[in-house]
Amino acid sequence: MICDTREWCLLMPPKVKTRRKVALLVETSRSYGRDLLRGIANFARQRSDWSLLHQEMTIDVLLPEWMKQSAVHGVIARVDTRTIDPLCQLGIPIVDVRCSQSFIGIPQVETNDRYVAELAFEHLWDRGFRRFAFCGFQFAHFSEVRLRFFRELVADAGCPLSVYDTPGKCDATLSSIEQSGAIDVEVMSTWLTSLAPPTGMLVCNDIRGQQVLNACRGLNLAVPDDIGVIGVDNDDTICPLSDPPLSSIRPDAERVGYRAAEILDAMMNGKPALTSVEYIPPTAVVQRMSTQVIAVEDRELARVCRFIREHACDGIDVSDVAGFTSLSRRQLERRFRSELNRTPHEEITAAQITRVKQLLRETDMTLEQIAPLGGYSHKERLIAVFKREIGETPGEYRRRMKSHEI
Repeated sequence: MICDTREWCLLMPPKVKTRRKVALLVETSRSYGRDLLRGIANFARQRSDWSLLHQEMTIDVLLPEWMKQSAVHGVIARVDTRTIDPLCQLGIPIVDVRCSQSFIGIPQVETNDRYVAELAFEHLWDRGFRRFAFCGFQFAHFSEVRLRFFRELVADAGCPLSVYDTPGKCDATLSSIEQSGAIDVEVMSTWLTSLAPPTGMLVCNDIRGQQVLNACRGLNLAVPDDIGVIGVDNDDTICPLSDPPLSSIRPDAERVGYRAAEILDAMMNGKPALTSVEYIPPTAVVQRMSTQVIAVEDRELARVCRFIREHACDGIDVSDVAGFTSLSRRQLERRFRSELNRTPHEEITAAQITRVKQLLRETDMTLEQIAPLGGYSHKERLIAVFKREIGETPGEYRRRMKSHEI
């Protein structure tokens, strides 16, 4: 016998729950969106009566036709002005995880951008930056919010702030706004060259960060020595592909997705919608090469530090560093002690250990393979220096890092 969904539900035993169909209008093209979906999936695994409906999409996608035709019980979406009306016409509970503006009757869960700005500012401040910059997108809501909080922090510290936003249209999609940033190179480059080194910069997201780093590379601006750059979202594709790799704030997007699912579940069970935005704090700063520096006003010292960072693993020693700079060896030692409270030799060792730690975290290479890439001729020497500097062997460090990924 063939019956429609409503007839089937009537035939089901009273104790058997109907599986609720939850539609997900969340992009998979960005790390943030993928993490949102992981959080939602984590909640759904705990709920035997959820059936998740999703398709591959980008952030600015319109409402898919299947959502209009399916018997959907709830929606978690990256809501914008183009999708709000079609979604409301469905007459079902909706939770917004984009939060570009408020919509009556729709609860919202979002990353706490005040904490994002605080983490970025503290990270740059701890690296010695006392001049700051912000690069964003005009009319991108998240960019404007992050700038507002970052501006407050810089002002409270009594430091200068320079701001550049790529001009845009208030009704443009986020994708088109971000694409305009890739085209707006000439004007942005003029602004970048006006920044006095060293400057610590927060960019509104990782896409903007990659655009800035590309421009700096074309202008021969040293990153992070002249400009230290930190992004937001910790996109696992964009950040490692940037040159140099981009430091970034890691949001807790999985928690955002999980919390959105909790709220939607409550709404589908008849509870009233929340009337205020629920903010989820970011988790950490993920430091990469774009901020791996101690900012110094002494430009010759900054130039030397860059030389060390770029060639420490090539087997250089202090005599090579002295040969690179116009400073005498005594002047070099004195300036390192005065500005950085360490010697050139210690700076070389620190750069080598940083490289070794990266290889231990990100590869399965043996110590025999890692040693020459870290500037050591023998693994025994590497083990001895690593244990002295880090307090544990390379093997212990690798195991500890791997355990944190579980």
